[in-house]
Amino acid sequence: MLTRIVLAAALPALAAHAQVLQERNISLAAAQVIAQAAVEACAARNFSVTATVVDRAGVVRAMLRADRAGPHTVEAARRKAFTSASARLPTGQMAQNAADNPGARNLVHIDGFLLLGGGAPVRVGDEVIGAVGVGGAPSGQVDEECANAGIERARDRLG
Repeated sequence: MLTRIVLAAALPALAAHAQVLQERNISLAAAQVIAQAAVEACAARNFSVTATVVDRAGVVRAMLRADRAGPHTVEAARRKAFTSASARLPTGQMAQNAADNPGARNLVHIDGFLLLGGGAPVRVGDEVIGAVGVGGAPSGQVDEECANAGIERARDRLG
């Protein structure tokens, strides 16, 4: 009987504990390294860009706009980062999926999404902890290459 009472008393606590999630998220230090490295990677190719890094929920952690980067690059980079964090995919892949799949074309109607190459998820193992978006190079592919260069530079800070 005492065992049943103890179990009955413990069940609500166990159920509440099971509902608490533990998720990893990108640190400010890693976000700053990624943004800086992404801007530098594009600058090495003579492109002035903006790089924005968001956390796993799509909230901005760091943003850098290179000298001479157009004002439109700020919002483009933020939206690419948000899109990538939200979908947990590179935005170039999402843009290709939308081009190939009529149903996926409706993704452009999601508030805040931008289906242009240049957004890349930041992963630790299989878990997406944030994303980076780059805007301002002459193509989404180049933006995405710079975003990935930023992630690679911060790899040692992500584990």
